[in-house]
Amino acid sequence: MVNNLSCIFTLQIALWIWFLGCVITWKFGKVLLVEGMGVKSAEFIMLCMYSVGAVLFYLLPSVGKWVLLIVLLLWIIVQFFCHWYFTIFGASQKKIDGYNQCFEGTVRLFPVSEKRLIPDLYHIVLHILIVANIVGCIIYGW
Repeated sequence: MVNNLSCIFTLQIALWIWFLGCVITWKFGKVLLVEGMGVKSAEFIMLCMYSVGAVLFYLLPSVGKWVLLIVLLLWIIVQFFCHWYFTIFGASQKKIDGYNQCFEGTVRLFPVSEKRLIPDLYHIVLHILIVANIVGCIIYGW
């Protein structure tokens, strides 16, 4: 039980720190991981919602597990429709141009495409961490 709790706690801290990059910029020398949008952004609201869910997960486990799970599921659904939907099904040229301009200069594992959105390294790791937190919440919470 303690190992499960430390595992989910580690996943939660990793996701929180990683997603903080959407609020403050993560830049290491000349390498831009993600450019933060600040505290007046939707990303900051999402970070706050996740923080509340994570805290409730420990303080009020019977309710907190549901709050956290709902926040995580909402978050992954939003990420799917902002990123992966257009990766899988393609996007308009205007959407692709805007997306590539917004994330220009970030670390990429795969080159940009003319027909699909290709998430950068930051978003690939973010999505993996969200899914890992969902799985951890389900496994530990029940």
